[in-house]
Amino acid sequence: MGLLDGKIALVTGVANRWSIATGIARKLHAHGARLCFTYQGDRVRDEVEKLAAELGGAHVYPCDVTSDDALAELAASVARDYGRLDTLVHSIAYTRKEDLAGKVYTTSRDGFALALEVSSFSLIALTYALVDVLNDRASIIALTYLGATAIVPNYNLAGIAKAALESIVRYLAYDLGERGIRVNAISAGPISTASSRQVKGFKQILDRVATASPLHVNVTPEDVGNTAVYLASDLSVAVTSDVHFVDAGFHSIGMWDDTPRA
Repeated sequence: MGLLDGKIALVTGVANRWSIATGIARKLHAHGARLCFTYQGDRVRDEVEKLAAELGGAHVYPCDVTSDDALAELAASVARDYGRLDTLVHSIAYTRKEDLAGKVYTTSRDGFALALEVSSFSLIALTYALVDVLNDRASIIALTYLGATAIVPNYNLAGIAKAALESIVRYLAYDLGERGIRVNAISAGPISTASSRQVKGFKQILDRVATASPLHVNVTPEDVGNTAVYLASDLSVAVTSDVHFVDAGFHSIGMWDDTPRA
């Protein structure tokens, strides 16, 4: 018997087979959850549909999180096809490439607005659209990164947007707590995805985590998926308003020692 038998999860943010959202979806499915997916634009539609077919023939819905009409249509489609939701996975972020380099003070006004709308406000917008579809005691899971609370060179505006996202997690947890709905974030270590590779010097970030983290490894989408299973399951019914680090312990390092260990 799986930890998520009988539960229904909506996963957003799958772009391809290497996506963190893909690792999460695979783990949720392995533990018994029925899945559905959203996609943004025809560019990723085929990849999402392939994954959905592989994981139980899940429904796939187009969704532009910057459109209230699209979000309302998503909610109506999920209600029609599944009735209710037990888990919402928010794995959506976007920052213009030019805002991931240079100086933060050169960020454009419209670039800032776009990054915050897609990467941060979208969690509010999705929750508002789906709040009547979510079961009591459901779980909302957002994906964040260390750059929300610490300086990661070249992460820049993306880190600012993640900081806003983490704050939104806390306030949503407070507002939804009366229904027993839990809202948490997973702060994943650096993982080689299409979006992360847009960050200048990303390879050096991967190398540093593998060297300096207590576990001396880089994490995988499947590692993140294991924590998502916990947060989606009844094992975490008393856990909310928190950021759960899945980064081999790197977030706890204040200074590292490059001396090889015996």
